Amino acid sequence: MKSRGRPAARRVWLAPAYVLHQYAYRDTSRIVEVFTCDHGRLTLFARGASGPKSTLKGVLRPFQRLLVSWSGHGEACQLVTAEIDGLLTSLAPQRLMSGFYLNELLLKLTERCDPHPEIFLSYAACVQALCEGQVEEPTLRRFEKRLLNDLGYGLELSRTGEGFPVESGSYYRFALESGPQLCVAEAPGAIYGQSLADLEAESFGDARSLRDAKRVLRAAIDACLDGRSLKSREVALALRGRGDFT
Repeated sequence: MKSRGRPAARRVWLAPAYVLHQYAYRDTSRIVEVFTCDHGRLTLFARGASGPKSTLKGVLRPFQRLLVSWSGHGEACQLVTAEIDGLLTSLAPQRLMSGFYLNELLLKLTERCDPHPEIFLSYAACVQALCEGQVEEPTLRRFEKRLLNDLGYGLELSRTGEGFPVESGSYYRFALESGPQLCVAEAPGAIYGQSLADLEAESFGDARSLRDAKRVLRAAIDACLDGRSLKSREVALALRGRGDFT
């Protein structure tokens, strides 16, 4: 009769991934949070990653597409190898807070071992756009909108809670649960109808459109966070207050 031993360790080789966060463990090892295309978010133990002879030096870097291999049981596995996938990429210093913001959203709004290939592709496209110097605000707003949609919190932007089409020249209050509600321009929190249309199309025509999109998306993300704060947002606000970040 066969004994009921521990199941064989799962082995995954050369999976596309990004490092979201990492921290030191003991003398030379690291705990690494990665977001993979086909396996979701994982915690990997990188033994000796900070050692002088480690092949991982300079590889486990944020905002760089990687190919990672791991082995183990459960949620926390052993990192076997990691290598750069494609060209080296990096964010300009003034865009690092935006990158950390993206990473924190994934850390707080996704579950471990829950695959979201569509979110991985959206994240990869957003990071690439930021690295290439594309305009920052529209790039972030598109990612936020797609993230909410792919997590199952898609926004109703084209019709009111009563089912009437949103009119571009009217004003609306917006709530995640009920969608747009017609109001007057002077109402607190009023959003221009054209701004909702622009957000639906992911095409932002002017400063007001971007400003309204940020308000709508921030309210929706805050509802999903359920009271949890975003450290990257707090740091960015503090830096703006000191004039170190714009």
